[in-house]
Amino acid sequence: MASRLQQAWLRRGPLACLLWPLSRLYGLLVELRRLAFRAGYFKSENLPVPVVVVGNVVVGGAGKTPAVIALVRHLQARGLSVGVVSRGYGRSSTQCLEVLPDTPIEASGDEPAFVRRATGAPIFVASRRTEAARALLVAHPQTQLIVCDDGLQHYALQRDVEIAVFDERGVGNGWLLPAGPLREPWPDRLRRGVRAGGRGIDLVLHTGAEVAVRGFSGVPGFGSTRRLADHALRADGSRVALEALASQPLLALAGIAKPEAFFAMLRARGLVLAETRALPDHYAFDSYPRPQDKGYTVICTEKDAVKLFPRQADVLAVPLEFSPEPAFFTALDALLSPLLSPLPSSHGHQTA
Repeated sequence: MASRLQQAWLRRGPLACLLWPLSRLYGLLVELRRLAFRAGYFKSENLPVPVVVVGNVVVGGAGKTPAVIALVRHLQARGLSVGVVSRGYGRSSTQCLEVLPDTPIEASGDEPAFVRRATGAPIFVASRRTEAARALLVAHPQTQLIVCDDGLQHYALQRDVEIAVFDERGVGNGWLLPAGPLREPWPDRLRRGVRAGGRGIDLVLHTGAEVAVRGFSGVPGFGSTRRLADHALRADGSRVALEALASQPLLALAGIAKPEAFFAMLRARGLVLAETRALPDHYAFDSYPRPQDKGYTVICTEKDAVKLFPRQADVLAVPLEFSPEPAFFTALDALLSPLLSPLPSSHGHQTA
């Protein structure tokens, strides 16, 4: 059913049209919720440090986590102390906690663990991102800026910069759930938000090979490049050159939004995939049957590796090198510069 819906959301066919009346009701609820936050009926918390939200307005993976990692690394390179908050999709725990190197994946979620491993930035997860942000500031008072992994629709957390991420699907058929993939109206979301003055999306970042969303003046859109690294990583952090794997039969597996895209990138690098296994996004690997007696080397994504390494230490993970175009960072820095100031002696918070 999920696969059928994903296909239906690409065009305005019979199934999408059948669901269209429900999408109108959904749109009304979305607008009422937004207005309730704007009017102050629901509280929206303002933090003492700038908040950058990286998210999407469509259902399903759009390359958001690699974008978060690239953003955090850029800010760290500028000398900023950056923290990350996330809901921790798919985790078994509901408590607010800091993601540390020894935190069980089941408690943190795979994406927060991946971000922590890739950047070293402090990251907190909680059902409410506002709670995670408060806890982060208490534990790491030197934090100058918070990046929120997902959360464009989490209006309870005030934000200073909003970045919408799109892959090659763009906005699909342009309809709201359940008739289309949109979580909220587009392009209205560009112009309307919950911040003062009705500001909406500040920047649009495209993670696909082509720009999928066009024609919106006043909101810059930027492209990016994505390629596999020239090496794979072992569990101990050591590297294996991809060219050294070219003569080996490989079992490639991926529990991500688009497994076939990962397999295609491996083949494009000259690797021989004797077998592939496309698994559901955020697959836990708790019941994963390890291949027996075939002599295959198992290769996977870095996101999958944070769950697989403790279970199968001889797995190899191939990093994805994701790079927004330089103009994206220039535009982001211009938005952040007036917001960054010397740290206060202590952090507090207020509601608005």
